[in-house]
Amino acid sequence: MKLGKYSFGVGDRFGMQAKAQLEAMIDAKQAGIEIVPVWNKSHREHMIIGTEPASVRAKADAAVKELGWNLEYYVDADHIGLKNVGLFLEASDFFTLDIADFIGECAAEKDIAGFLYKYEKYSGVLELDQIEDGLYIGKDDIEAAARKYLLAIQEAGKIYRNIELVKGVGNFVTEISMDETDEPQRPVEMLFILAAIAEEQIPAETIAPKFTGRFNKGVDYVGDVRQFAEEFEANLAVIRFAVENFGLPLNLKLSIHSGSDKFSIYGPIKSALKKFDAGLHIKTAGTTWLEEIGGLAVAGKDALAIAKQIYAESLGRFDELCAPYERVINIEKDKLPTAEEVSGWSDEDFYAAVCHDEKCRKYDANIRQLLHVGYKVAAEMGEKYLGAVKKYEDVIGRNVKNNIFERHIKPLFID
Repeated sequence: MKLGKYSFGVGDRFGMQAKAQLEAMIDAKQAGIEIVPVWNKSHREHMIIGTEPASVRAKADAAVKELGWNLEYYVDADHIGLKNVGLFLEASDFFTLDIADFIGECAAEKDIAGFLYKYEKYSGVLELDQIEDGLYIGKDDIEAAARKYLLAIQEAGKIYRNIELVKGVGNFVTEISMDETDEPQRPVEMLFILAAIAEEQIPAETIAPKFTGRFNKGVDYVGDVRQFAEEFEANLAVIRFAVENFGLPLNLKLSIHSGSDKFSIYGPIKSALKKFDAGLHIKTAGTTWLEEIGGLAVAGKDALAIAKQIYAESLGRFDELCAPYERVINIEKDKLPTAEEVSGWSDEDFYAAVCHDEKCRKYDANIRQLLHVGYKVAAEMGEKYLGAVKKYEDVIGRNVKNNIFERHIKPLFID
């Protein structure tokens, strides 16, 4: 399997929007750009909602069959490790190896010494395509990268070989994820992370680093856009060099996790992709769930009541719901409206607060982030929530498709 140049990770927490998500890819194809859909769902999400990995495969296959999609598509075992990879082996053909928890743990001294011996030849100024001043690399940079990342990549190697043993060589796509960490990986670190991946003989086709700035769930990028653009381009140049010199797959590309709604950096990303003729994988997990909530808000009075109930219960369980996502949300709790206040809102009020339109004065990033992590409340409602989504599938599906195509695909990939 070889992942196409542009791929789009779509989360579907309740397994009801695969058709609408695929319709966005069909719209893209009709507009002249081929984007590979990748349905992703993490072990954490399965545990919270009470689903199994096979359910994601079933929904994706059904949507593909119904809409006659005859191009490639994948089902991603999102953010997995050795402890839970076995649950995904049968249903998935795309595996995101999450090694964030191992970053900073030191590999064996002999392994570090061997790595330094082999790669110290790259110390000095490394000339890179499209990067004017090149990349300065000190010997201490190489050692620091080895001490911080080598063991984590070795862990990725263990996970990869575990999957390969069952799936076979070339029968799945591998992504390596390092985004849910406290510190970003600098381009010089990325170079030696890629070298370590090559040493482990992992045919990674996409890599998800942590960039400078915050990639909070469901809201826009927070940080210096110019700095991000420079970092993104440098990483593209590093990947090109690594592919040419370390023997990594020719289609290796950057992956942007928590990529949904990062509107302010889509322009720089598009420009960089053109400049380097590079591919991209972007993962937009929870944005579909938020479109379900927004759709319910405007669908009917009974549905609006459900949306308000989810907000009220999420607010009351703030600490519980936010804890698993503390690295990727930034909610100012004291600025959230009370449940009583929200109970008096009209459908337009609720939708305006949730819909990501920063030109709208009623838009509220705090509410949007809270609802993003509040899907556990909806899951506990069971048929009350699922039945409402089914009842109003037309308006919700339209929201989901338009959100992915108009707000994400067009700004990133279409002129």
